[in-house]
Amino acid sequence: MSLWEPEEREAARALAALTFCNPFLAERMALERQALGERFASSDVFWHARDPSVPSPNLAMLAERAEDLARAARDPKIAGRATAEEGSILADLLLYVLYNRYESFFFGMLREGPRAVPANFARFRADVEALFGDGPQRPDAAHLFACFFQVRRAFHFIFSAIVGRSLPAARLRAAVWQSIFTHDMRRYQRSLFGLMGDITTLIAGPSGTGKELVARAIGLSRFIPFDANAGTFGDSFEESFFPLNLSALSPTLIESELFGHRRGSFTGAVADRQGWLELCPPLGTVFLDEIGEVEPAIQVKLLRVLETRSFTRLGETKTRQFRGKVVAATNRDLAEELRAGRFREDFYYRLCADTIETPTLAERLRDDPAELHDLVVFTTRRLLGNTESAALAAEVVAYIEENLPDYAWPGNVRELGQCARQVLIRRQYLPASLSQSVAGQAATLAEELEGASLSAEEMLRRYIRIVHTKTGSYVATAKILGLDRRTV
Repeated sequence: MSLWEPEEREAARALAALTFCNPFLAERMALERQALGERFASSDVFWHARDPSVPSPNLAMLAERAEDLARAARDPKIAGRATAEEGSILADLLLYVLYNRYESFFFGMLREGPRAVPANFARFRADVEALFGDGPQRPDAAHLFACFFQVRRAFHFIFSAIVGRSLPAARLRAAVWQSIFTHDMRRYQRSLFGLMGDITTLIAGPSGTGKELVARAIGLSRFIPFDANAGTFGDSFEESFFPLNLSALSPTLIESELFGHRRGSFTGAVADRQGWLELCPPLGTVFLDEIGEVEPAIQVKLLRVLETRSFTRLGETKTRQFRGKVVAATNRDLAEELRAGRFREDFYYRLCADTIETPTLAERLRDDPAELHDLVVFTTRRLLGNTESAALAAEVVAYIEENLPDYAWPGNVRELGQCARQVLIRRQYLPASLSQSVAGQAATLAEELEGASLSAEEMLRRYIRIVHTKTGSYVATAKILGLDRRTV
């Protein structure tokens, strides 16, 4: 005898796996299909490609299915039939049931703060006791409450930071989820939740690819314990992220900002000052942008922080403790910097414990051209809010498709934002990378004309390219040259 019929057992197994899977991988959809069978509503390959404000019809069906299977398994008439495997499946299934019951509450905390936490935790603890009884698999309610809030925060901040439906964007979201929870969420829940602050995350990628957004998502998604007696979380995620752009500061100012200083330690140090390593709480994150720019002397000091979790202020000898997490980012090839002797080997290997690569905009658009619309909408919403953003997004996309259809976007998503702002103000955008190359192209063409080395067709092609570079528009180029736009 067993708890479920064979079809029910497979559905329960899939729902149990959903509890601990990476929601940004394709396996999520495979498990949903397995749990729902013919009721599964086909849509995107990747769950996160949809607008999260429009819930998938599968989610409600999965929650209902999980409740039904859990209710059937806890029937006193059949509860004693469970095999060891079914008991393990049931324990995970009950976690899925609990999370779905309280998911809207945890999401509300992101917007409204923890005003109703004590009452909701009391209900949550009662549900834990009712579902699990006094058995050995009953989880600690306070710890589970904290884990669920972290999962909801992580999903929200990753989804908010990384927009788009392309495969590179999907892989990036999945990689960020693993940086927070590792690939094994069961082990994370058991023991790693309090240890991830000791692991440095390095985000590598070209300028303008959203490295700080990724770092912020990681920083705001750290585990925060819940105190059942006080009815409060141990810290606030909203004030836990401390970004510092190292390339914008002199070496002395970098040290002052990071480590703090003692009065009189350098010109302008008129009072004692705490650095961000000291201000950062145990559950906070210091983000070091452009880590590849720092001098070897500062690399040595940062290496000490990563290895011993200690530092000293400028002008002091007293050792202080750093208790938070370090996330660093660079647009340089640190392996090449290492070979060239500009980056310390010991520091490099300490930084690379966990690495994330951010894709270029060109890579994302090659995989899915429709991602351009998603990113423009994201940018215009940040500019104008929801009222005017849709109209501006349509205007920007239409301009790009008309005038810059094959543009490579060397400035990546940051440059796309610049394009949106210029279209908003001037109704056009001429990329600097194109306009700056006109003089060079013209000079080269003049030299080749003087040397009589070009065919008529090549000469015309080169001249058309110069005019298009100058105008940034196929339509304007065609008008100047008296040609059809399709010929241009």
